[in-house]
Amino acid sequence: MVHICVQLFYGTTGKENVMRPCAQLSSSFTDSLDVPQEKIVIRNRYGEKLVGVLHEAGSNDIDGRTILSLANALASENISIFRFDFSGNGESEGTFEYGNYYKEVDDLRDVILHFKKHKRGTHAIAGHSKGGNVVILYASMYHDIYKVINLSGRFNLERGIGDRFGDDYMERINQHGFIDVENKTGRIIYRVTTGSLMDRLKTDMQSACTSIDPNCRVLTVHGANDDVVPSEDALEFDKYISNHELHIIEEADHRYTSRQLELASIVLKFVNS
Repeated sequence: MVHICVQLFYGTTGKENVMRPCAQLSSSFTDSLDVPQEKIVIRNRYGEKLVGVLHEAGSNDIDGRTILSLANALASENISIFRFDFSGNGESEGTFEYGNYYKEVDDLRDVILHFKKHKRGTHAIAGHSKGGNVVILYASMYHDIYKVINLSGRFNLERGIGDRFGDDYMERINQHGFIDVENKTGRIIYRVTTGSLMDRLKTDMQSACTSIDPNCRVLTVHGANDDVVPSEDALEFDKYISNHELHIIEEADHRYTSRQLELASIVLKFVNS
């Protein structure tokens, strides 16, 4: 069985700084675990190559986890992990777009179907930050995965936009039709269009939560000290998902800095139960 891990990281500065999926957390687990790793390229329905890494532990199922420390922890328990970059991120082909939730659901679907075609089932899917939203949306649309792990996902998608782009973001985008996002050196790293902003604002997480099959078990883990996505968002997931387990990790930030062992322990218990 394979576990599939997807991830979009958002920074810990109090403003959402987009980092690529599979941006790796510092880990208490070493990178030298004796688990074979294989780069795999999967072409999505749009013709773009999705690049990921399979941590092959010898099991026939795959679990995709984008956080390297979790991947190592699970692989050490003989659980195979596939972690990959969404299209437009990391090594995968395509253009990065703000919002884009449902295309990333399509990417995840195509990865799951790829392994199914090769006679490998997917036991669980996990995503961190925006990736947490993607796995919840996937479970609301497709009822073929029965363990979903939402790490620090955002329930209220209207929140956080002003922190990232300024409180006048709507006025600016209405005036110009876009907002260019620059890095610290002033280089434009991506453009937020009216369409991509509306994609985020129109994504209804409450409706997604109530559409998940009651037989699907969902785990939400969130840091009590998350300064990117407030921990109260985790309580909203708990309110609307019928078969739900919630863990708030005290003193943990958005990246679970110094709390990765506790995070791994919670996730391993859920996956193995």
